[in-house]
Amino acid sequence: MKQIPMTVQGAEKLKEELEFLKNVRRPEIIKAIAEAREHGDLKENAEYHAAREQQGFCEGRIQDIEGKLSNCHIIDITKMKNNGKVIFGATVVLVNLDTEEEVSYKIVGDDEADIKSGLISVNSPIARGLIGKEIDDSVSITTPGGKVEFDIVDVLYQA
Repeated sequence: MKQIPMTVQGAEKLKEELEFLKNVRRPEIIKAIAEAREHGDLKENAEYHAAREQQGFCEGRIQDIEGKLSNCHIIDITKMKNNGKVIFGATVVLVNLDTEEEVSYKIVGDDEADIKSGLISVNSPIARGLIGKEIDDSVSITTPGGKVEFDIVDVLYQA
């Protein structure tokens, strides 16, 4: 199976969610199912059916997370020597050449991506255009809004 790149922080987040689902959410659902069973006829028991549906979602998410964690390749950027090259896990500071606006993006795995927090997927057009480039390089990236020219101002290897 193909290994999925993931940052240390992304793996920790998934482990925390898995822990919550197994130790908090799963017992809550089991309790709700038991209480709903006590109400009698299961065919017309909406509480029972709702709890069983929640159980299905919870178990599916647990399997999903366990699969991702078993197939992930955790990359700790802080243990690498910063040579100024844009790689997975690096935080890249860019200047839009048209607007002179400065933006910062951290290149992360697909599951960790959150553009509002400045976390972009390694498979996004911006990240693909930046990987392998270095400080002071100019890059032209095709976005949904058209081509955008950026200068790479800084590359940080931080958590």
